[in-house]
Amino acid sequence: MNHFEPSDPDGIGLDDPRVSREWLVTNGLGGYASGTVSGLLTRRFHGLLVAALPAPDGRTMMLNHLLERVRRADGRELALVGSQKSTGPRQPLRSARLAEFRWELSLPLWRYELADDGVNIEKSLFLLRGQNTVLVNYTLRASKEPVNVELEPWINFRPHEGSLSTPIDEPYALNVFGDRYEVSRTGMPALRLKVWGEKRSFVIAGDRLSALRYRIEQSRGYDAVGDLYSPGYFTITLSPDMTVTFIGSTEPWEVIESMTPVEAFACERLRRRKLLSLAAPSKGDSTAEQLILAADQFVIRPAGRVADAARARAAGDGIRTIVAGYHWFTDWGRDTMISLEGLTLTTGRWEEAGYILRTFSHYVKDGLIPNLFPEGRNAGLYHTADATLWFFHAIDRYLRHVDDEILLRHLVPIVRTIVEHHLAGTRFGIHVDPRDGLLSQGQEGFQLTWMDAKVGDYVVTPRRGKAVEINALWYNALKLLEGWVTELEGPEAARRFGEHAARAKEAFNRRFWNEQKNYLFDVVDGENGNDDALRPNQLLAISLAHPVLDPGRWAPVLDAVEKSLVTPVGLRSLSPSHPDYKPNYFGDLRARDLAYHQGTVWAWLVGPFIDAWLKVHPGEERSARRFLEGFVPHLSEACAGTISEIFDAEPPFTPRGCVAQAWSVAEVLRCWVRTAAPARPSSM
Repeated sequence: MNHFEPSDPDGIGLDDPRVSREWLVTNGLGGYASGTVSGLLTRRFHGLLVAALPAPDGRTMMLNHLLERVRRADGRELALVGSQKSTGPRQPLRSARLAEFRWELSLPLWRYELADDGVNIEKSLFLLRGQNTVLVNYTLRASKEPVNVELEPWINFRPHEGSLSTPIDEPYALNVFGDRYEVSRTGMPALRLKVWGEKRSFVIAGDRLSALRYRIEQSRGYDAVGDLYSPGYFTITLSPDMTVTFIGSTEPWEVIESMTPVEAFACERLRRRKLLSLAAPSKGDSTAEQLILAADQFVIRPAGRVADAARARAAGDGIRTIVAGYHWFTDWGRDTMISLEGLTLTTGRWEEAGYILRTFSHYVKDGLIPNLFPEGRNAGLYHTADATLWFFHAIDRYLRHVDDEILLRHLVPIVRTIVEHHLAGTRFGIHVDPRDGLLSQGQEGFQLTWMDAKVGDYVVTPRRGKAVEINALWYNALKLLEGWVTELEGPEAARRFGEHAARAKEAFNRRFWNEQKNYLFDVVDGENGNDDALRPNQLLAISLAHPVLDPGRWAPVLDAVEKSLVTPVGLRSLSPSHPDYKPNYFGDLRARDLAYHQGTVWAWLVGPFIDAWLKVHPGEERSARRFLEGFVPHLSEACAGTISEIFDAEPPFTPRGCVAQAWSVAEVLRCWVRTAAPARPSSM
């Protein structure tokens, strides 16, 4: 459980922990609620309900903010910390003090002090699993008298990545059905509002907040000023030790009212406890438990994939995928396959891992799985050279955890066609070079490896040619397919794949070894010859189930990577000695993308590094734990309870990018469990 105790609530700047520290709660559909600890809106993505709607809508901001006012019996009026400034004439003059912010089962809880006499209000928030519904609870503590609370919802329906500067021209309609309230706009689902509790009413006001500034968006070079609208406000009499609940939802009323808030909260807490119980090796380890609950945020049932859902139901199956990162990423093939082991297998969610593999198997096209599914669309984009090869890795990790011959028989014909397409040549210049058996890739204007930053038409790290990790993954895929076909059909049917693997391995060790630098080239046969930049990609030549690099060269590669690239929160993407090295990731989109893979630290790379390190130092799992210890304090900064996408490459290693990233959490969790000290034998 994490605690946070700020002091003065006024004059908050972007570097204040109440603003720089964020929270995130998700609903298992890709929707979420997110904000700063203070409640101030600094990102376009901050809101209490970002609903995951069917295509073509996608994730949509439905409830941006809830202005909270408290009026005590002595007439003093307070705002709970985080109420936006400039909210019109009704804005109170003083704010209550945020006395505490903490997590309970990774759900946020705030405690606001209303006076020096110990009177306080506790606020908690959660989303119902599988629903676009947010519930915010308020409980009055240590008070002899009731207080009046006003809750004023502020809205601007838009795509969650949509422009902030689009004016609110069309009026919102408010419909009232007893104690039910619906706010609607043409072409959008209704936002349904209700307060569950006694002595409440709604005052219709129709107010507008103009020119609200989102300061992080401004610092990132995006449009940063927008308007919000409020239809009115709820008034509530909150008695001592009484809880009232504000509900915002896009679900039908019969769904919203199917449970009381108490029942709904009990169900969510029970669900989270079940998740912890599934991951048996992590019991009693608070860091592992935080990471397990963080992992849950990324495993979703995609709300808009109607065809997928119908196909899964017909087969008696389920549909699952993995959101690559919050707030702005959708599901990406590469990220999903890298993350699958940590998010689902390490956490005991075997069935969902199988759902994910089957879901992606239906999208194989021309020997490729999708690179990503764009927001609000059912069709994927296929511009990737490595996501499909990571698919083999994910299947292998699943089969090592689960004896599932049915899935193996289903997938082997599919992965066999993938290999055949790569051997013959497929889209984006992806093909095996007949001269040496190595896999080459590249097409003008496309970024096909995981180092995929692009500024306009400029690909920052094109890496066209034979990239080191692509060929490590290619060899691993061939060896895995050889083993699977041998198991199902016998060695003769698999011999051809083994021959291709042997040829690729011989050429890899001959062509990629940089004798002068004592590590591997990052790309050979590239546009400018062989690239000797020291990057972390070469770790995959050691870390995968079938390492392509000769064992005699493992130690010097690992030594070079450890000395230049390892940081407390992952690995640099480029050596500091390289002339293109950029230590900081900040500024507008162009500046950030130019630094994205040119030094920026990536948390997920700690996974391949530890796998490689343990191959060079077998049996030293406890020693390897030191490479993960820097993530423990990070769980209490940035977005509390999860791990950021990237970090600056030099101290203090400032968190950057997405506030919560799937493969960051997955690889740290997987390695954290792997490097745990063995359990002591019971004395009983």
